[in-house]
Amino acid sequence: MKSIAEIFPLLKAGPKQIVVTMHQKPDPDAMGSALGLYHFLKGLGHSVTVVSPTNWASFLNWMPGCDTVIDFDYRKAEADAVLQKADWIFCLDFNTLSRARHMAPVIAALSCVKILIDHHQQPEVEAFTYGISNTAKSSTSEMVYDFIADSGNGDAINKSIAECLYAGVIGDTGSFRFPASTASVHTMVAHLKQTGFNHTQVHENIYDNFLENRLRFIGMALLHRMEIMYEYNTALIAISKSDLLKFDIKTGDTEGLVNYPLTIQGIKLAAIVIDRDEERKWSFRSKGDFDTNTFARNYFNGGGHYNASGGRSAESLEKTIQTFKQMIKENASLLQ
Repeated sequence: MKSIAEIFPLLKAGPKQIVVTMHQKPDPDAMGSALGLYHFLKGLGHSVTVVSPTNWASFLNWMPGCDTVIDFDYRKAEADAVLQKADWIFCLDFNTLSRARHMAPVIAALSCVKILIDHHQQPEVEAFTYGISNTAKSSTSEMVYDFIADSGNGDAINKSIAECLYAGVIGDTGSFRFPASTASVHTMVAHLKQTGFNHTQVHENIYDNFLENRLRFIGMALLHRMEIMYEYNTALIAISKSDLLKFDIKTGDTEGLVNYPLTIQGIKLAAIVIDRDEERKWSFRSKGDFDTNTFARNYFNGGGHYNASGGRSAESLEKTIQTFKQMIKENASLLQ
């Protein structure tokens, strides 16, 4: 994988057919970074299409340009046609092609230039022509900001770009409370604010934009589905398919639920497992020096960041919970 700086001179070398994509079930950072880059590249005169591997949470629909995003799963023929014409494809906020779900083999087969911008550990560098992977960065949205600024186009950042990138940054930094909120993040936000966008409205769009059923679901989950294992400083929330159906839970409604147990004194690891049709999906969050990335990779076919990772399991809900509890026992010394 060549340095991403090598494409800077090519950005204004004539219009390209460009696709921007991200990981499946995009969160604020994935969608925000993709749409921020979309607006920037369109401003340079390129023909740009954002293709999401799957659907996304409805609370992201306010983002400028979100109404143009193609859902690969839902509009496959249209997405395929766009992908086959691409000169460049930017892959944002995922480290391996497998995180693009059913789009993965399509991307792998493309002969176009593939560009990675990501902040997760252990990237699949051989799959990309150019790219940058920096785990020290708060978010992919911050990295897209750096890409724009480092290419000499910082003055091209407008209100739409700023709204999208700011949404991604607050999503991945927990509104600036996580350790990745470095001085460079706040410097970036100061620049974004100069465009005049309303940061309060962005916060409300992300965090105050749900239906009543989600709040009732969270209350049920914390009261009836949360198990605290104080001997291991660990909390587990297990959500069944019947829970999802009862509360009519949609994509994005479980976002952030895994963080609640970390507010309990002494808890160092919080985990949530959700029983999906095809597999069981895990999310892990930790405080301090428990490495959720290694834990997810070793036991649950996943990975991510040191203190925030995800995984999956083909086992039943009951079996994968048993596996988790056994692995917690085996790693008890790391949680003391």
